[in-house]
Amino acid sequence: MAGLAAAFGSGAMTNPIRDVLSAKSILLTGTNTTENHPIFANYVKEAIVKNGCKLIVVDPRKIDIVELAHIWLRPRPGNDVAWINGLLHVIIRENLHDEDYIQNRTTGFDELRACVEKYTPEYVSGITGIPPEDIVEAAVTYGGSKPSSILYAMGITQHTNGTNNVKSLANIAMLCGNVGVVGGGVNPLRGQNNVQGACDLGALPNVYTGYQQVANEDVRSKFAAAWGVDHLSSTPGLTVTEMFGGAERGTVHAIYVMGENPMVSDPDINHIRECIEALEFFVVQDIFMTETARLADVVLPVACFAEKDGTFTNSERKVQRIRKAVDPPGEAREDRFVIAGIARLMGFPLEYPDTRSIMQEIARVTPSYAGITYERIERDGITWPCTSEEHPGSPILHVGTFTRGKGVFTAIEYKDPAEVTDDEYPYILTTGRVLQHYHTGSMTRRGTGLNRLYPELLAELNPDDAGRLGIGDGEMITLSSRRGTITVKAKLTERSGPGVVFVPFHFSEAAINVLTNSALDPTSKIPEYKVCSIKVEKASM
Repeated sequence: MAGLAAAFGSGAMTNPIRDVLSAKSILLTGTNTTENHPIFANYVKEAIVKNGCKLIVVDPRKIDIVELAHIWLRPRPGNDVAWINGLLHVIIRENLHDEDYIQNRTTGFDELRACVEKYTPEYVSGITGIPPEDIVEAAVTYGGSKPSSILYAMGITQHTNGTNNVKSLANIAMLCGNVGVVGGGVNPLRGQNNVQGACDLGALPNVYTGYQQVANEDVRSKFAAAWGVDHLSSTPGLTVTEMFGGAERGTVHAIYVMGENPMVSDPDINHIRECIEALEFFVVQDIFMTETARLADVVLPVACFAEKDGTFTNSERKVQRIRKAVDPPGEAREDRFVIAGIARLMGFPLEYPDTRSIMQEIARVTPSYAGITYERIERDGITWPCTSEEHPGSPILHVGTFTRGKGVFTAIEYKDPAEVTDDEYPYILTTGRVLQHYHTGSMTRRGTGLNRLYPELLAELNPDDAGRLGIGDGEMITLSSRRGTITVKAKLTERSGPGVVFVPFHFSEAAINVLTNSALDPTSKIPEYKVCSIKVEKASM
C-alpha cells in the first residue's frame, strides 16, 4: 500500500480480475498464483491459452505456472529492485517507453533514467544470476506488448526493501503507459479474503476509514463529530511489529489480537513469545484455540464468516455481501457484539441494531464508500471508489489522471537484503504457502482431507545441494539461523534453485518462523520473511 500510494496516490489493485483477459502480456512476480490465488490463476491461464497473452514469470522457485510462461527469470531471493531496474534500462534503451504518457501524466522520469543507466543486462546478471539475454527478452516482451498487466504478492512485499520493490513495479507500469487502461495496471493479490476491506476501514495505524489521515485536523474533527467525542489524538498508532517491540521495552502493556496467529505467522517466534510473556494483559479473539490463544489471559470466542452478516472487500476493491448461514456454536458471538460489549463496559455506547446500520455509517464517513448500500450490493458487489448512490463504481483506477494528480517515478538503487549468506550460514531460506493449507493452518489443518493431501512439513532442497551435503530425499535435516533451529523432512526438488531452501510456514509443530528475520522495511514495517541466511545439516539420530 505504501509503495503504490506514493507512486499513484492509492494503495490498491488498479484493475479488476477479469482485465487480464485483455492483456497482451502479464508480468507475474512474487506470487505463486496457482497455489495461493487459484481462482485468479484460472483467469491468467485463460488469457494465455485462449487469448495468446505472453506470460513473464519472475520467481526464485520453479512454480507450477512457469510451465505456461513465455519466459521465466530466476533471480536470487531479495534482488527485485535490480532486475526491475534492468528491465527499465532495456525498455528505455530500446525506445519502448511511452513518451506521451510520461510527459503528460508523470513526474520524475529524468531522475529515473539517470538512475537505471548503469543497470545494463550484464550488470544486473552479476547481481541476480539471470542471464543477460533473458533480461532483454523480458523487457522487450513487456515493453512491446500493450496493454500489459503486473501481478504481484508477498514475494515482492515481504522484504526490508518491499516498499521500494512496489515503487519499482509502479515505475515500469508508468514507463510503458500501462496504468489507467483496460488490461493494464499494477495489481497486488491480497493474502486473505477481507484484508483489502480491513485496510479500507481503518485497520492501519495512521488512517481512519478510506485512508483519511489521522494527522489531518479536519479529518479528526469530522470523525470526532460523527462519533460524538470531544477529541481524537493526532498521533498515529503502532504497526503489529512495533507493538511487540513495545511489549519488550515495557512501553506497551496490553495487546488485543483479533483473528491473527502471530505465534506461527510472525518472524523470530521465540522473540514473539518473550514479548507476549512481558505483557501485563493479553487478549485473543478468534474462532479456534490457536497457538497464540493458548498464551492469552482471556480468550473471546467469535463467529466465523458463515455465522454472521456483513461485507467483504476483495482484492479488486469490490464490496460484496456475506450472509449468515448457520448460528455460531456455544458462547461464540459475532465480532461486532464482542467489540460493542467491551466499548460499553469502558463507557462508550457503541450500539448498532444490525450490520446494515454499520454500513450506513461507513458510507457517511468514507468518501470512497459513500454510494455503497446493502440495497445496491444485494445481487452483485460494487467497486470503490463509489462516491454517490448514482455512481456506478470504479473497476479501473487512475483513468485519465492519477489519484494524486501526476504519477511519480522514483529513482531507486539496489540494496542487499538485511541478511546475506556467509561461510557459517551459506543457504538462503524463503517461506510461503502451499495449495492444501492456508496461512497458519488454524482452519485448514483441522480437516482430515487436506491433511491427507499435505500431511507434514517439507523443506524443498535442490538436489545439487543435497548431493554435496549427503542428504537423501525424505531424510530429516536440521535448519539453523541466527535465531533458532528446527528439524524437518527434506524434499529434493528442482523447484528450489541451488543455494535456496523453501519451507511453508503453516506447521506450528516445526514453525519455520523460528528462523526468519524480524528486520523491517523502514516504511511499511513489514518483516523480511522471504530472505534469511541458514545452514543445512543432516539431522543427528
